[in-house]
Amino acid sequence: MSARAFFICVCDNEKKEGEGMNKTVLEAKQSVVSEIQGKFSNSGSTVVAEYRGLTVAEVSELRRNLRAEGVEMKVYKNTLASRAAEAAGYGELQEYLTGPNALAFGSDETTAARLMAQFAKKHKALILKAGIVEGKVVDQKTIKELSSLPNREGMLSMFLSVLNAPISSFARAVNAVAEARGGAPAAEETPKEETAAEAAA
Repeated sequence: MSARAFFICVCDNEKKEGEGMNKTVLEAKQSVVSEIQGKFSNSGSTVVAEYRGLTVAEVSELRRNLRAEGVEMKVYKNTLASRAAEAAGYGELQEYLTGPNALAFGSDETTAARLMAQFAKKHKALILKAGIVEGKVVDQKTIKELSSLPNREGMLSMFLSVLNAPISSFARAVNAVAEARGGAPAAEETPKEETAAEAAA
């Protein structure tokens, strides 16, 4: 084999290897985009926050806090997250996907926002930017408003309290009617009888 033929053969092999590597890289990126798209679509809420300035220990602490309440935090390349946002129908989120971002995925509408906001109060380097709630892209203000609400269990407790309030009032009304019809204890009726007797005299 001549030197020229050998050179051409080597170049062809390198080209094929390069094409194979490029295909593998593209498939890996598409897999990540699909993963992010699924999280955007299936999570109860998503919070985008910039973590520039947080130490490794602080990021680990944040992850633990979130994980304890079922919230997952992931860090992706912005280009991939941006493609996933557009594919999931949340193109408006793309403008916030700049800089070092962390994405927090919650199972409900408030937990991710609440935990991220609590951590941000103690660690100013964590900046809440935007998110997705109930299928809509929301800004920083809305995320902070959501952070003041309780989690699903807390909201259920508040709801039950509201339901119980009128029931308690109804129970008191029933007791009042029973008392008016003579259902009250004798100790409470005695003063009324004495007063009636005094009035007749």
